[in-house]
Amino acid sequence: MNLYLRILSYVKPYWYFMAGAMVCMAFFALTSSATVWVALPFLQTLFGHQTVQTDQSGQTGQTVQTDQTGQSGQTGQFDLARDSANRLEQRAGMAGLRESLKDRTNALITRPTRQATLERLCLIILFILLIKNISSYLQAYLMAYAENGVIKDLRNHLYIHLHRLSLSYFHRERTGELISRVSYDVMKINGTVSAAFGTLIKEPMLVVVYLAILLILSWQLTLVSLVLLPFSVLVITTVGRRLRRSSTASQEAMADLTSTLQETVAGVRVVKAFNMESFEIGKFKRQTQHYFATLLRLTHMHNLASPITEILGSFVGLAILWYGGRQVLEGGLLAPEDFLTFFLALFSMMKPVKELGQVHNRIQEGIAAADRVFSILDTAPEITDAPEAERLPDLRREIRFHRVAFRYDRSAEPALEDIDLVVRSGETVALVGPSGGGKSTLVDLVARFYDPTCGRIEIDGKDLRSVTVASLRDKMGIVTQDVILFNDTVRNNIAYGVQDMPVDRIQSAAAAANADAFIDQLPDGYETYLGERGVRLSGGQRQRIAIARAILKDPQILIFDEATSSLDTESELLVQEAIDRLMAGRTALVIAHRLSTVQKADRVVVVDRGRIVQTGDHGSLIREDGLYRKLYNLQFRDQEPVAE
Repeated sequence: MNLYLRILSYVKPYWYFMAGAMVCMAFFALTSSATVWVALPFLQTLFGHQTVQTDQSGQTGQTVQTDQTGQSGQTGQFDLARDSANRLEQRAGMAGLRESLKDRTNALITRPTRQATLERLCLIILFILLIKNISSYLQAYLMAYAENGVIKDLRNHLYIHLHRLSLSYFHRERTGELISRVSYDVMKINGTVSAAFGTLIKEPMLVVVYLAILLILSWQLTLVSLVLLPFSVLVITTVGRRLRRSSTASQEAMADLTSTLQETVAGVRVVKAFNMESFEIGKFKRQTQHYFATLLRLTHMHNLASPITEILGSFVGLAILWYGGRQVLEGGLLAPEDFLTFFLALFSMMKPVKELGQVHNRIQEGIAAADRVFSILDTAPEITDAPEAERLPDLRREIRFHRVAFRYDRSAEPALEDIDLVVRSGETVALVGPSGGGKSTLVDLVARFYDPTCGRIEIDGKDLRSVTVASLRDKMGIVTQDVILFNDTVRNNIAYGVQDMPVDRIQSAAAAANADAFIDQLPDGYETYLGERGVRLSGGQRQRIAIARAILKDPQILIFDEATSSLDTESELLVQEAIDRLMAGRTALVIAHRLSTVQKADRVVVVDRGRIVQTGDHGSLIREDGLYRKLYNLQFRDQEPVAE
């Protein structure tokens, strides 16, 4: 119930559309019942035998309906054979209300001649049908606006929250799983909103008005028709619980399918290089087969309530037909025309009852999807602004690590331990060491992708946790080995997120990054689309676009994480030249496995097993008998090694 109410909370901004839809539903329900109520007068007018008597003055008098035996009686659309005395005796309780409504209907419809009465009936029915269908259209449109608005807001809320979540969350979750929840699961919630405000309001209105007609005509027969209702509710509830489990399994199967598709497309180069197309096709087919099986179970449970409701309704209808028909034949309980109207109203009520039988299933499907969606929304970001966080001023003195330790998980080994480090403003510090030693973790803490488990990191004496995340990252530019470019133009990739950036500034940044030459050779220059993740460019070209992006941002603090490790010699020289140009006058942290790229650094920090084991410049570290000299000798073993 809490999940259901939480879904409905998203309807608040659209309450006026919902109110309008409800008014239209009410008109639709009333006109639907009116259609049933005037059906019998229409048939009697069309097939009855009426004559018009006149008095001695020649004026039109009482209308007389003659049956097939030639006998005549008073005017009446339902049973003109009854005289007014009998009617007066019945003007009490439901019977009195029934006769009063019939008289009012007769007064509205009956005209002096059968032809005039028929014309009047046609106009009334036309008016009712116009109101009914206009109400149906407006109700559907207003509901669609509100439903799709809710889904839009929920999807936006989910997407915004994903951006607030910490980096560690995305390391734990599969990309395809998140895509499935944002797209497929959110769409399934739409069925719950539609069921809540469409089916659960419109259909009960119809049931109420039809039930009112049934009670007016015969409360005894109405009670008989409701005998099987509790059994129907029990069956539908049982089916709904099983449906929710089946729906959850189906949504999880779709998430697996989406994940496999996303991973295969992203890694298509590896798939083809290892000739693994048949392996990936087989895996995909197994997952589609599993999804197919879950859909069959879901369809089985989803469609079970409808035939159950219809079969139970048929039993009720046949019981009423048998019992009521006997009463009519014996001349008691109901007149033939009233029984026909009762039967018509009863079967008209079957459709909304059938819809109500399915609405519980649709709600259960939506709740199963909502459970998965809200599990993301309920995930608290690990990195948040403190209540009184302030903006970070410009870096003037230093970045200081004070006894910093960090674990990715409480049960895991520490990734960093007892880190004391000072990076002065304008200084370039290179971080080197074996893979897995903690270099990337250290710079991730500076960008506050994570917070230290122990200790603190300060910029000019301010703890990073006391300043806003946005103001911290505004001061930073990050270039990594795995450059992410978007399926957009070169211009928009360089001026990422800034719509009105002048072209000359973009071109200047590209020139500073040694990227202008190859950009000019692209088919459309700066307006060339790069494809997903920039696949139309080489590794070195992608790096230079990323550096141009960082140059345009003009950050105070630069972080380079393996920025040249996967490049060929020519590309590395061009990229290194661009990096040197970018680092001039800025505070920089550079991670590199290639020690040739860090020789110009002001200071080299060697990190191994989460600890700082050496500090100094390249020359002094080469002369020491330590890890740095061993790493250097391994990389340049073809040359004469440095003597130990």
